Amino acid sequence: MTIAAATSARRPGEVLADLLPASRVRDVALVLGGAALTGIAAQIAVPVPGSPVPVTGQTFAALLVGTALGAGRGFLSLALYALVGMAGMPWFAEGGSGYAAPSFGYVLGMLLAATVVGALARRGGDRSVLRMAGTMAVGELIIYAIGVPYLALAADMSLTAAIAAGLTPFLIGDALKAALAMGALPTAWKLADRK
Repeated sequence: MTIAAATSARRPGEVLADLLPASRVRDVALVLGGAALTGIAAQIAVPVPGSPVPVTGQTFAALLVGTALGAGRGFLSLALYALVGMAGMPWFAEGGSGYAAPSFGYVLGMLLAATVVGALARRGGDRSVLRMAGTMAVGELIIYAIGVPYLALAADMSLTAAIAAGLTPFLIGDALKAALAMGALPTAWKLADRK
């Protein structure tokens, strides 16, 4: 058995964050860092003509946070992100805050998605490109399953119009974000296994 195989076998149920020495300080720092990363990534925003929802780095960050930190810390990071944004911190997409924005449903979707992809990562969903593709697809599905109906209600749109404005224009960008994650996390595990 090679060292890499022995290291991988030693880590069932772990996520990347578990490779750091365990402590409450580590967990608090990871949760704060995950919330901050999501807030910073949300500022990378490109307006989409005809849609109240911009393309952002927020979804990528939220799924990356959930996968790298695991379900519990991923949930806490995105919950902190959502609560601080609802309280008025302008770190939602395009410097927004509050829960009245039509895009707030996507924030709620990211909260659940980070939790689910974190749970999938604990089951090895981040260890290979193929597994990571499935993990990211599940996360994106959750975000849209909550975000699009919320958009329809908040913007007084039909569900068909909300799909056209809040889903269809984002599919190519989300595929590119997923491809980045599919390369990044399995590579991070390979690098960790070499140590």
